[in-house]
Amino acid sequence: MTHVTPKGKSVYGVTSLGDDVFVVRCWSLCQKYYRQQIEGCDAANFTLQCCLAIEVYDVASFTLQRRLTVPGFRSWASGLAVCPVNNCLYASNWDNSSVHRVELSGSNAVMKWSVARDPRGLTVNRAQNLLVVSWRESKLQEFTTRGILLQNIQLQSDAAHPSHAIDMGNGQFVVSCRDMHDVCLVDRKGAVVRSYKGQASSQMMKMKYPEGLAVDKHGNILVADEGNKRLLVLDSSLTSAHKLSVSVDGGMRRPSRLWYDKSRGRLYIGEWYGGRVIVIDHLNDFNTSQI
Repeated sequence: MTHVTPKGKSVYGVTSLGDDVFVVRCWSLCQKYYRQQIEGCDAANFTLQCCLAIEVYDVASFTLQRRLTVPGFRSWASGLAVCPVNNCLYASNWDNSSVHRVELSGSNAVMKWSVARDPRGLTVNRAQNLLVVSWRESKLQEFTTRGILLQNIQLQSDAAHPSHAIDMGNGQFVVSCRDMHDVCLVDRKGAVVRSYKGQASSQMMKMKYPEGLAVDKHGNILVADEGNKRLLVLDSSLTSAHKLSVSVDGGMRRPSRLWYDKSRGRLYIGEWYGGRVIVIDHLNDFNTSQI
């Protein structure tokens, strides 16, 4: 079954926890400055205060329930992640080089900490720690849920400018490198173990601006191949690939963000250009070629 939200602004992050689905879009900010300008207030004597507005949808009906505000954002969030053990939501602040942590227990208490410049995709690993990628500094950073830095991995030049990373749990990380047009496996020293740019015999399997990543129970890697407007599935060794076709009206329009809820067998696809969230149910793994 496929569910598609109406077109909106570009999706910068999508994730879920329990009965809630969280979506953040480009310029999802509540800016008091502009509201007061409309009301005729004196902007010269007013301090700009921005809050990130995260849309919260019902996981069953996918109807909008509320908006969760996160204060202190100077620009949009470039990644979202949740931790079920710590019952919290993380959002990366691209312009302010920080991560904001929101309690989901009802208090919505927020804390934040600094990270390497231009943080992008976020993921939570098996140890329930947060993995942050830095596009500007080409780093992977691992933090505890309270912002204590555990690892600071400098990526080699052939894995520069990462967009997203997932800890594979075997001492390696799978990393999408948007500007390099490839996906890499790197070790804990930042060295590239192997990479996938596309099969030499097949132009169709070459990637263009890979962004979001997801991994199934078999270790297959799903890639949002944004520039080619499709999803690719790579095996765990990055030696073979196949296209995962998604049946949706008009086709996918620059898919960028992915979230795979293994417990429900549900895949969320956030579009950059189309501004939709495409929801695929009953997806137990990525071995299929069409959904």
